Amino acid sequence: MSNAAGESGSCARSARRFAAAVLRPHPLIVLASRLFRLLSRLPLSWLHRIGGWAGWIVWWASPVYRARLRENLARAVAEPDRALLRAAIAEAGRQSLELPYVWLRPLPEVLGRVVRVEGSDILAKARAEGASILMLTPHLGCFEICAQYCATHGPITVLYRPPRKAVLRPLMEAGRARGDIRVAPADVAGVRRLVKALRNGEMVGMLPDQAPQQGEGVWVPFFGRQAWTMTLAARLSEVKGVRVIMIWTERLPRGAGYVVRIAEPAEPIEGPLEARCAAINREIERLIRACPAQYLWGYNRYKRPAGVPPPPEAAA
Repeated sequence: MSNAAGESGSCARSARRFAAAVLRPHPLIVLASRLFRLLSRLPLSWLHRIGGWAGWIVWWASPVYRARLRENLARAVAEPDRALLRAAIAEAGRQSLELPYVWLRPLPEVLGRVVRVEGSDILAKARAEGASILMLTPHLGCFEICAQYCATHGPITVLYRPPRKAVLRPLMEAGRARGDIRVAPADVAGVRRLVKALRNGEMVGMLPDQAPQQGEGVWVPFFGRQAWTMTLAARLSEVKGVRVIMIWTERLPRGAGYVVRIAEPAEPIEGPLEARCAAINREIERLIRACPAQYLWGYNRYKRPAGVPPPPEAAA
């Protein structure tokens, strides 16, 4: 009996240790979480100032990043002046350093930093008419606030691609899935959630200027160069009753807050799949040209994922 009791106690202790090992967060996750929480307590103006310095540190630390940022910016803005280049370098850092504030501060406090909303009647009218809405925003300004603002008008499901650094995933999911915001991973199950939300007359949000994987895109122009462009946004625009709306959030100087800008597409998103993708890219270009300093030019938008054939211009 004593042996049996001893074995039982040993098994129980082993089970507890196993559960603790499984449930205990990774030290890096704990460290990142603490750092994010510490940064989130700083005033927004401080985060933007530190972010500006961080943007320059990354610029000088990576020759590849410098070359890509210069090339992408020059492709969109003919002969960009030195002031625009310097602004783009700093704004990229501010975009990163404001994340703790936007993700971890209470939603009412974050939305309280929105000093103005342009085009709010467009969204309100679409919701009043019962339309399902596909909200599209590029990596421009503080794009994280777009979904937070839209959620004040009803439930919104947001597509997200898990970060390369797994340590950031819990923070990203916790920061985005708040209030009436739901997150859907970029996989088959996630796409089903998006379609279901649209068919239920709800809102869906995504960043269509991400480079997709093999089988998920087509080659269409983006600022005059062929870019492997996701087809998902174009496919979702084909769902019956869907209305496409463009949205982005401008970051004001010195931590003064944000301006949310909402607009209907300048041209119809219609026709064959490739034509829809090209039209969405042109809409994104229009938004970026309105504030080129705040676009994420360092992103490798023109990369060719493994297994994808070269673009038409390269083949020619």
